[in-house]
Amino acid sequence: MDGASPDGAPPEDADARARVDAAFAAQPRTRFLPPGSRYAADVDAPLQIGYGQTNSQPRTVRDMLLLLDVEPGMRVLDVGAGSGWTTALLGELTGPSGSVLGTEIVPALVDFGAGNLGGAGVPWARLVAAQPDTLGAPAEGPFDRILVSAMAHGLPTSLVEQLVPGGVMVVPVDGTMLRVERGRAPLDAPADAVVTGHGEYRFVPLLGS
Repeated sequence: MDGASPDGAPPEDADARARVDAAFAAQPRTRFLPPGSRYAADVDAPLQIGYGQTNSQPRTVRDMLLLLDVEPGMRVLDVGAGSGWTTALLGELTGPSGSVLGTEIVPALVDFGAGNLGGAGVPWARLVAAQPDTLGAPAEGPFDRILVSAMAHGLPTSLVEQLVPGGVMVVPVDGTMLRVERGRAPLDAPADAVVTGHGEYRFVPLLGS
């Protein structure tokens, strides 16, 4: 996005970009990859982490974090946490006054991601197994921000319902990156959310949606 804010996104400023850059510096991608993939950590491309899942392209992750506009102290949900990298990055952005919950549906990746996150120095961030037939973590919401790192088919309204009024979700839907802002009462129904598109992207499918 190079400092230019797409229509519908919050205006980017130097502080927001600096905080995202600092999060990347604090949480190098290398340590969240399987040993056989670490040699390619600096390549700006998605990398396989097993079980049909990937560690997302760094440029894409940066774009999503800028759209999400996480501030210190926020409560954040990370859907499709995989290797734990995005959960750790979000933890850097919320700081210890906030919290991050990552959910992952692939059992082996829950163990892999939680192990990676355990050594990341952000104890206010955790990664747990996704509940069967449940998208997100409704019992632990609402959340100020929700990041979804897998492609949904149709806007997942059950996740919009897990946002606080005025909360924001960034999610790829049918090939397009969407920024979804939940309205405030009385216009806080999922159908009243403000949805804007921000370019075409590819992701693995969102499982359980």
